[in-house]
Amino acid sequence: MQKLLIGSNNAHKVGELRAIFSGLPFELLTLADAGIDYEVEETGTTFVENARLKAETYAQISGLPTLADDSGLEVAALDGKPGIYTARWALPDLNNPHRAYARVLEELKGKPFHDRIARFVCVIAIAWPGQPTEVVEGILPGVIAEEPRGVGGFGYDPVFYLLDYDKHLAELDPEEKNRISHRGQACALAREVLELLAK
Repeated sequence: MQKLLIGSNNAHKVGELRAIFSGLPFELLTLADAGIDYEVEETGTTFVENARLKAETYAQISGLPTLADDSGLEVAALDGKPGIYTARWALPDLNNPHRAYARVLEELKGKPFHDRIARFVCVIAIAWPGQPTEVVEGILPGVIAEEPRGVGGFGYDPVFYLLDYDKHLAELDPEEKNRISHRGQACALAREVLELLAK
């Protein structure tokens, strides 16, 4: 069976991908599985650049087909921030799950509804030996609400309002969220790419 390296040591992410890519002729490996103890510095200025950088670097180190992603939240009124720095907005208090969205709410304080337009973006890059790197993208549009709602999800989900559902992302059940989310969309497209590459 062909090995596919996942450019992450996040066991939760690898578990999700194993479920999404089930039925494909790939054995998914973490960086630890491949004996790689190296973290790629995300020096890109876009999600695409960072996803490609990780996929291509780990593919070069391992000699294996490699999949890596980069994702985050873009808020129009904040000139696309937090963007590629989405995870870092939770700093310095990583133990406070509300830190990240509290900062976004503070930055948007007093802004009207139409200035709170936002989107989640997920980019997945697949670096395949002898082939050009494939890049796919998933986007979930929404609005940053004034108050959090819901107990599901994590990160910014409680304040991310979905117009089509009249719900916050944290109010959706996990199966529905995974189906419509930016990551779910990108993973579905990545599966199509892997199906073609596996032939």
